[in-house]
Amino acid sequence: MGSISLSPSKERVFEMQPDILIDTDQDEQGDLPTEEMLINMGPQHPATHGVLRVVLRVDGELVLETVPHIGYLHRCAEKIGENLQTYQFVPKTDRMDYLAGMNNNQTFAVAVEKLTGLEVPERAIYIRVIVSELNRIASHLVSFGTYGLDIGAFTPFLYAFREREMILDLLEAVCGARLTYSYITPGGVTQDLPEGFVERCREFLDYFEPKIAEYNDLLSYNYIFVKRTAGIGVISAEDALAWGLTGPCLRGSGVKWDLRKSTPYENYDRFAFVVPIGLPACSEMPVPTGFPPTVVPREVVVGDCWSRYAVRIVEMYWSAQIVRQALDQLPDGEHIGKVPKTLKLPADEVYFEAENPRGQLGFLIVGDGSAIPARVRTRGPSFCNLSILNHVCKNCLLADVPAIIGSIDVVMGEVDR
Repeated sequence: MGSISLSPSKERVFEMQPDILIDTDQDEQGDLPTEEMLINMGPQHPATHGVLRVVLRVDGELVLETVPHIGYLHRCAEKIGENLQTYQFVPKTDRMDYLAGMNNNQTFAVAVEKLTGLEVPERAIYIRVIVSELNRIASHLVSFGTYGLDIGAFTPFLYAFREREMILDLLEAVCGARLTYSYITPGGVTQDLPEGFVERCREFLDYFEPKIAEYNDLLSYNYIFVKRTAGIGVISAEDALAWGLTGPCLRGSGVKWDLRKSTPYENYDRFAFVVPIGLPACSEMPVPTGFPPTVVPREVVVGDCWSRYAVRIVEMYWSAQIVRQALDQLPDGEHIGKVPKTLKLPADEVYFEAENPRGQLGFLIVGDGSAIPARVRTRGPSFCNLSILNHVCKNCLLADVPAIIGSIDVVMGEVDR
């Protein structure tokens, strides 16, 4: 039988092949080199909470860089505000953070009132607090339910939307809308509370408060959920302050800062409530039903995803307490003050911030003597909170990115504006 001869080039390949398998694929430290890759997460990915596109530079399962691409919902809201009278701009604020329309209405209305000197009746102020805190609960319920979906738990989403539906029914009874309300307006609210609203609201609160224990059984203390969130995406208090984080993202890092307490507006100084911060750092954490401060998973680190999530859960309890107190103190009177048909803005400017469910929402309004603002500028909490994404995701695992984005709880309508 004749022997087979190989060409010189083929012989070299044959001889080099063992070397390639053994030596060439290893670096000096003996590790196998990998190839970096760019992955587009979104803008149609459900874990990005809207039309957020995140470009991930990964090395295997390790995330090296996270670049958010925004602007898919940009609608020139600020520029529109410079072409409308203030009461006409109120519906535009609904569509920024569309999960917290009442809170957006309230912030803009108070800013206008501070600029123009409008007086708001006492009853209207209490109504504003009631509907804003109800909206805060509804917003946190969406955050709670969708965060479970991000991690892979479907049932909490159903529970959250069951209770949220009841809140939307209450808000619909007040103003006829379920998402974009345009209810809180400069000078007060567009209409008074309907007959029987106070009783219905109290019934809802009696029903809702015990549900917090169910949420904790379903998700907060769920073994898999804790493993996916505890110790993940840790943001130190120093980093949170340096990057301009506010709301639950800031308080989850252990910073006790809430504008309702720190610089009270409307009549928040008349209500007793606690500002929850990231566990287990807070020694004065309240004890709502089913959420004792002693039951904290040992893996939890202050400033991690679980801490930011836990702050929102406890905030729902205290928002319910604020609503109860406001209902008990609700005075009689007018629901709106004396507002001229054409409200002219003085040649001055005002900047006002309020505590939105996602953090500090601020409006800058510059007047020039006419009824239309010369300048409208918005400070959006989601926009600022999103800025830390690359910093906190650096060197995390690819599977942890949805958990981190979900814990920040952004609303893209407010990011893009």
